[in-house]
Amino acid sequence: MHVIDTSNIGAFLGLDVGKGEHHATALTPAGKKALDKRLPNSEPKLREVFARLIAKHGTVLVVVDQPASIGALPLAVARDAGCNVAYLPGLTMRRIADIYPGEAKTDATDAFIIADAARAMPHTLRAIELEDETIAELEMIVGFDDDLAGEATRVANRLRGLLTQIHPHLERVVGPRIQHPAVLTLLQRFGSPVQIRKAGRRRLITLIRPNAPRMAERLVEDIFTALDEQTVIVPGTDAAALIVPSLATSLSAVLDQRKLLATRIEELLEAHPLSKVLTSMPGIGVRTGARILIDVSDGSAFPSAAHLASYAGLAPATRSSGSSIRGEQPSRRGNKQLKRAFFLSAFAALADPASRTYYDKKIKQGKHHTQALLCLARRRADVLFAMLRDGTFYEPQPVAVT
Repeated sequence: MHVIDTSNIGAFLGLDVGKGEHHATALTPAGKKALDKRLPNSEPKLREVFARLIAKHGTVLVVVDQPASIGALPLAVARDAGCNVAYLPGLTMRRIADIYPGEAKTDATDAFIIADAARAMPHTLRAIELEDETIAELEMIVGFDDDLAGEATRVANRLRGLLTQIHPHLERVVGPRIQHPAVLTLLQRFGSPVQIRKAGRRRLITLIRPNAPRMAERLVEDIFTALDEQTVIVPGTDAAALIVPSLATSLSAVLDQRKLLATRIEELLEAHPLSKVLTSMPGIGVRTGARILIDVSDGSAFPSAAHLASYAGLAPATRSSGSSIRGEQPSRRGNKQLKRAFFLSAFAALADPASRTYYDKKIKQGKHHTQALLCLARRRADVLFAMLRDGTFYEPQPVAVT
């Protein structure tokens, strides 16, 4: 971890950042307030305050609790004005806040805590290097991709729910494949069971064959078998015939956007020096690799693999009360997006013999599927930390023969 040197700092400026304005509190090394005011999220106003503090106190350390999004402008201006910059992780800040008197949470209180933590506990700070263009672009695109993934799930669930309402048998056939281009093409053209039946087998096969050359005939046959299992028409079917094509079109558009983003994410990931190190580990693909690169970078911000696992929410938490110990449970803290990336990469790695052996071992120990995957994700975090620390590629481990 990069240690922030605060020995020559003349003023510690804590910024509780906001969308339209920030609250700024500056403290001298002795703890005396040098500034305590609201500050518009405007470059001229930010420059004015930074210049005044520099003129009076010399070197200024600007600290925020959110280095991205709403904290990006003040950090950029601070750097350009000649200030040092750092950030106090949100979880760390919340824990530090518990040692300060009072329960009221205000912007002024948070700004003071940030500044005072920087002054008295510099080891809690994290350095902010000059933004790497690749990481900055990746963070923006991956964030948008995450939003699209959530939207795709929402629309897909809405579409499956509607099909279940009017024709459960049909949903059981097309539902599991709802994001397949062939199924979406079919539902965009024919939005009700009646319309699908009226189109006929041959027409449907011709329609979806370009998107599903190998399964077109089997899928259409399964659809007609499902249609034969329900003879009644459920109320609302006519309305669904209008809604289903619209939902299918929306879902198709979202998925097309994600394909475009995936191409750009892959280009950016491949351009980064750590790309080959990350993707050498089985199970780490384009999206999971990008998320790990954004949140972990070269791993130097973490003193040990245990710190990385804790940050990712992969370190188990022991639930206890008095003399009662309820055992270890998955942590609910940490970076949820990073945890999901490790979890998904662990699931994808089950095709790797060494990973599968470790997973099976945990299953035999009595853990259920999700617990075993989390154990595997935790183990992989240890390995990845060592890879990033040493700059080495993944080395397949021999599978023990039992």
